[in-house]
Amino acid sequence: MIAESAMAGEAPNLPQEALAQKGLARQEEKDLLETAVRDHARLVYRIAYSVLRNPADAEDATQEIFLRVLRYGKRIAGIHDQKAWLARIAWRVAVDRQKARRKSMAEATAGAEEAGETSVAPGHGADRVLLEQERNAVLERLISALPSPLRDALVLSTLEEIAPREVASMLGISEAAVRSRSFRAREILREKLLALREPRT
Repeated sequence: MIAESAMAGEAPNLPQEALAQKGLARQEEKDLLETAVRDHARLVYRIAYSVLRNPADAEDATQEIFLRVLRYGKRIAGIHDQKAWLARIAWRVAVDRQKARRKSMAEATAGAEEAGETSVAPGHGADRVLLEQERNAVLERLISALPSPLRDALVLSTLEEIAPREVASMLGISEAAVRSRSFRAREILREKLLALREPRT
């Protein structure tokens, strides 16, 4: 009967139980993906942004990353450390996009990032928010100016709090190199911040 209906181009009459199980499996996959997005979307975006340095490109990369994750279906549940797994995927996608962008451009042009506007009530709160935004902007510029190998190790291990073992795997270097690069990046940042604080004569 099933073979006849399949040959006639009709959907076979599956038992209700099998249909229910199929529906549960799909719902389970959907729930796993939603949980991964909810728990790790910010991490994935920050990794993509740290490589691409452009909010729109980082958003596009984030969507591509979760589309790739969607293909894993219920296998997501079997992944022991989802954070590290997603971080590796995010890193690879962002690096691939960066390579493609560089390849397509004859010359790299530095695009000015659009300044985000924050509306706050006037008064001391507004001053504090502006001061914090200035500090963050300075720190972001200093981090962006770091040599790429140092910046990558710092962003992933320190800012994103990914284990050095995972960062080493992502960057294709040893754990010792990750620690060394992160340390050197922090030293450079500290020196530059101290230089900014010293009064100019």
